[in-house]
Amino acid sequence: MKAKQLRLLLGDQLNAKHSWFEHVDANVVYVIAELHQEANYAKHHIQKITAFFAAMADFARYLEHEGHQVCYLTLDDTDKYQDLPALILALTSNYGCESFTFQRPDEYRLRAQLNAMKNQHSLNVVEVDSEHFLLPFEELPEHFQKSTHVRMENFYRYMRKRFSILMNGTKPEGDAWNFDANNRKSFKKADLKAIPKPLVFDNDASEYLQRIKDHKITTIGQQASTVPYPINREQSLSLLDFFCRYQLANFGNFQDAMTIASPYAWSLYHSRLSFSLNCKMLSPIEVIETALNTYEKSEGAITLAQIEGFIRQILGWREYVRGMYWLNMPDYAEQNFLAANRDLPDFFWHGETKMLCLKSAITQSLDHAYAHHIQRLMITGNFALLAGISPNQVDEWYLGIYIDAIEWVELPNTRSMALFADGGWIATKPYAASGNYVNKMSDYCKGCQYNVKEKIGPNACPLNSLYWNFIDHNYDQFSNNQRMSFPVRNWDKMAPEQKQEIRQKAAELLNNLNEI
Repeated sequence: MKAKQLRLLLGDQLNAKHSWFEHVDANVVYVIAELHQEANYAKHHIQKITAFFAAMADFARYLEHEGHQVCYLTLDDTDKYQDLPALILALTSNYGCESFTFQRPDEYRLRAQLNAMKNQHSLNVVEVDSEHFLLPFEELPEHFQKSTHVRMENFYRYMRKRFSILMNGTKPEGDAWNFDANNRKSFKKADLKAIPKPLVFDNDASEYLQRIKDHKITTIGQQASTVPYPINREQSLSLLDFFCRYQLANFGNFQDAMTIASPYAWSLYHSRLSFSLNCKMLSPIEVIETALNTYEKSEGAITLAQIEGFIRQILGWREYVRGMYWLNMPDYAEQNFLAANRDLPDFFWHGETKMLCLKSAITQSLDHAYAHHIQRLMITGNFALLAGISPNQVDEWYLGIYIDAIEWVELPNTRSMALFADGGWIATKPYAASGNYVNKMSDYCKGCQYNVKEKIGPNACPLNSLYWNFIDHNYDQFSNNQRMSFPVRNWDKMAPEQKQEIRQKAAELLNNLNEI
């Protein structure tokens, strides 16, 4: 079979609404391929790989049903090719193609790899837009500058105005741009009973698990016989509908809350739509419009604080980190402002630690390939920040373990928000916290063998001494940071004897991280 044009679809480009598919063209062949380079560039969670492979296979079947010519390749088929360009060159030769076209990848390394083909081969290589994000790619330099702090709130307000979302003319609905102060509730006993059972799916993973095993792909996490996440547009729309019906009314209230006292502690009121969005099975604008429509028809059952908190994640944060990523790559991946260099503790790979907050967040991640944003930022991320863990190792863990982790969204969240490794491109201060924050926003501390009220001593919460040691160790970097003036002043007020006790406790912990 011959074709004039080969079009590549990566595993995160499953957009059925892309203009490519408006017409069936016998001269075009679409290639969707399980690739060893993608399965191996990080040590991925087994459920993450099966979810991607299942979604890719489903999309290939969909395109074939619509009449498109599809070349779907498994690991068995691509095993003999060194990398993606080698596969593309072989396919274009086999099909007799005159041109090769690809949608702009969301990851820098893949875009660089594919664009390099333009100069190395006589084949006509063309890049097109993925038609997914709200802010056009070519406009990113208008809003973001390399190695420069960009305030997310300003960008978010611009996006609200540009797309007329939650606006009354030029003013925000409710006369406020965000309602963060309303969205910091923790769970009480009565709240726990109301948490909805999550919607999960029963997609057979056996075929993909066998191939991963046959090809000796190294993975992490708990294996599952099914893929519980959406693998196609129909399932993604069902999950969106479920969120709007049963979770949106309390999303804002509990978006930062954590608990171990519910069988649904891993899902809570979070939409879990990130995999569907990042694979482009859903578009951000349709997610926003669906949620807005539900809010508008709720007759007050869904408050403005709930819908605004959700909209901000999609319209604001998601678009914002994309801009920060592209304007700062490839240097972004080298940032280490605080010169952190310790190894990631072993318990990040198995969850066995006496710290209940870490044990819960890590075990959940290993079991479900998922944790919500506060677990990622203020539990695992905060610990890695305070302990001075190497950003490269933390990046590798986050990129591998989460089903929705693709570098464009993972890297800014990890390097910037969790680790402050960029020195302030996104956050103007590190999101560092002692055990008090964890105690306020969760029930982890109640069942932990460590005492959250103590700074020193054998039963003291490790976060407390590590927090103050973090302030002390980075004193020069923080002393001129106005947003860090409060903890710096509090450290200065401590008696020399207390400071020394804290330093000694922290040193003991840092020298024995695997035993915490």
